[in-house]
Amino acid sequence: MKFNFKIQPFQTEAVDSVVGVFNGQPKPDRAVYRRDVGVQKKQSQIKIFDEAGDDTGYLNAVVTLSDEQLLTNIRRTQTINNIKLSPALVKELGAVSLDVEMETGTGKTYVYIKTMFELNERYGWSKFIVVVPSVAIREGVKKSFEITQEHFMKQYGKKARFFVYNSSNLHQLDEFSQNSGINVMIINIQAFATSLKEDGRSKEARIIYSKRDEFGSRRPIDVIKANRPIIILDEPQKMGGSATQNALKNNFNPLFSLNYSATHKTSHNLVYVLDALDAYQKKLVKKIEVKGFEVKNLRGTDRYSHLI
Repeated sequence: MKFNFKIQPFQTEAVDSVVGVFNGQPKPDRAVYRRDVGVQKKQSQIKIFDEAGDDTGYLNAVVTLSDEQLLTNIRRTQTINNIKLSPALVKELGAVSLDVEMETGTGKTYVYIKTMFELNERYGWSKFIVVVPSVAIREGVKKSFEITQEHFMKQYGKKARFFVYNSSNLHQLDEFSQNSGINVMIINIQAFATSLKEDGRSKEARIIYSKRDEFGSRRPIDVIKANRPIIILDEPQKMGGSATQNALKNNFNPLFSLNYSATHKTSHNLVYVLDALDAYQKKLVKKIEVKGFEVKNLRGTDRYSHLI
């Protein structure tokens, strides 16, 4: 089955709202670094683990904008989108943490995939990690990448290389590091939540935070963090809140973070809103369900709720 995607104006607005926060950021030549390719012991000899011998890696260039410039851009975007202005820059994960609020069923996965292409096109950033709260959502995200490949190829003339993190196939991390194109790692929190604590006792924790013989005596987490990835959290309210964000901040060295949800539990710098009423008025959903409540036996001296 082949899908034809129509570019929706509201989705483009959501993408532009994120990309516009970094107006003024230069697009440098590809940012490179010398990768740790590891070593391998074989017959009393030590050789480079990466048999290709290429130790060139590509990472996201640093955000050169000052906090003041970022906040100015955020407030400009908020003014355009009729959102209450942020009093300060929120930097829970990297240089800034941005929130995008989109009602379920309006294509937020499509939006953040397109945002990756735009960030790459305008600023050269190419390393992304998508964190999701469940295996089901992880598989849905992976499927979205698969069915939109041709669509984005027509728009941007390039494809995103994506994979699901698997501790049994750590060599994908080397490919993630040494490829200069758009690279995306998808990971569900159950597969790695216990790995977020370096002293965790789970198998995943031991693998990601320990030197592995089969991985050239390297720690996988060090290979990941060297790329300075952009972290995208899909449904962050289901991921344990600040505990997860702090763990990602301390271990993954993120450039910045993007949070996508219909119901944010923790507020950061909100740059775009498409709530249930907006979605209904734009005919993006069929109906809105309203839950009410009834108060019985209320005396005049009791507390009461007043909704404006």
